[in-house]
Amino acid sequence: MTPQHDPRLHVRPRSGWINDPNGPFRWRGRYHLFYQYNPAAPVHADIHWGHASSVDLVRWEHHPPALAPTPGGPDAAGCWSGCVVDDGGTPTAVYTGVDASHVGLGTICLARAADPADELLAAWTPVPTPVVDGPPPGLDVTMFRDPFVFLHAGRRWALVGAGHGDGTPSVLLYDVDDLTRWRFAGVLLDGRDPLAAKLSGPGATGWECPQLFRASADEDGDWVLVLSLWDGSPVSVGYLTGRLRAAGDTLTFSPRVGGPLDHGRDCYAPAVLQETDRALLWGWSWEARPERAVAEAGWAGVLTHPREVSTHEDGSLRVAPAPELTGLRAALPLVADQGHAELPGAYEIELAASGGPVTVELSHDAAGDPLLAVHLDPTAGRVVLDRSALPREGDGARGSEHPESGPVELPVPPGTRCTVRILADGSLLEVFAGRHAVATERLYQRPGDRASLTVRAATPGGYALTAWELAPPRRR
Repeated sequence: MTPQHDPRLHVRPRSGWINDPNGPFRWRGRYHLFYQYNPAAPVHADIHWGHASSVDLVRWEHHPPALAPTPGGPDAAGCWSGCVVDDGGTPTAVYTGVDASHVGLGTICLARAADPADELLAAWTPVPTPVVDGPPPGLDVTMFRDPFVFLHAGRRWALVGAGHGDGTPSVLLYDVDDLTRWRFAGVLLDGRDPLAAKLSGPGATGWECPQLFRASADEDGDWVLVLSLWDGSPVSVGYLTGRLRAAGDTLTFSPRVGGPLDHGRDCYAPAVLQETDRALLWGWSWEARPERAVAEAGWAGVLTHPREVSTHEDGSLRVAPAPELTGLRAALPLVADQGHAELPGAYEIELAASGGPVTVELSHDAAGDPLLAVHLDPTAGRVVLDRSALPREGDGARGSEHPESGPVELPVPPGTRCTVRILADGSLLEVFAGRHAVATERLYQRPGDRASLTVRAATPGGYALTAWELAPPRRR
């Protein structure tokens, strides 16, 4: 594969393996983003915590790994997924450790910033003993990992993803007001809940990387629970919107609506940063190309752009690119000649349909046929992503977990106007349908393919199109 596939604007080390984003965290005016990382090879092994930071969400600076496996320690077989919290003025990583016996059940470990005054958070000190050495007894837990810490009513709680011996996935709840003393507070939700069961579909035996965030400043309003569906068909991510309530010495979560978090084939294990006035989410986009191509490239995996997430009044997901990403746009838009334009390696498209159906075709093969198309029909309230020309060629990471290659509908309400935003960076495409749905896809161009867009409209003048080249902004 040629470097044209390499995303340049997303968080991705130049070489090695990257998967789950971990612990997005803001400290002293700087955003920090950690991720599962193998610095030695583009394979899922020897997991460290990679580390990047940014002051503006568009220019990212890479730092040395924050965490590395400790020989003979509780994380000897890897520093796996978790989060970062402010613990009394000290940034603290809360993560899954797996020891050398590697029996499949993780422990919950801590590591603290060596110098809280350092805005780069360049050095971390692991706590040698886990704060939780395994799942609570009596629950027949066969999967236990991915702690996520959050605040409710001024008290600190934690979620841990789990799966049980009978195939039921669940989210376990802990009281962690003292981060060194974890009290098991029960099962927050499991796969027997009717809405959760519908969301998980057949085969999901565990819920990984649980994330929970407020949809507004009001804690009595909607909360959103994000679940990565392990061993589902396909492996994917869902969300449930509901109310979170205190109940004695525990919490209850009552879901009322749910659905796919991402409608594409190439987004998994997202992580959320709860800010005062918003929540930001990053996901992992795996490789969907043959292992041979991954080995030749020397890298695997990339994190999505940050997305603002909340809910609409009906509880459905509200999702859009973080506003800061407009800082990547070139000063002048690309010129589209009668609905056609050649495209650079990284670009953004805004398309609004206000009459009849409109189709935008993205990239064309040597014969001139589109590799991907987005169909907009405002009257019917339909946005359809047609990826029929993008079949899976092999499993470069876990892409074969998503074998579907047919059209997928992105739900939008019917009306007089329908919009999409498409952000592309190398092989990574993120397609947003209004503020109602997103699909993440990988598009690897082949020799003879042309990066271009073509717009076809049923009604002349029934659409408005703007496209920009995307590039890192100049440093001030």
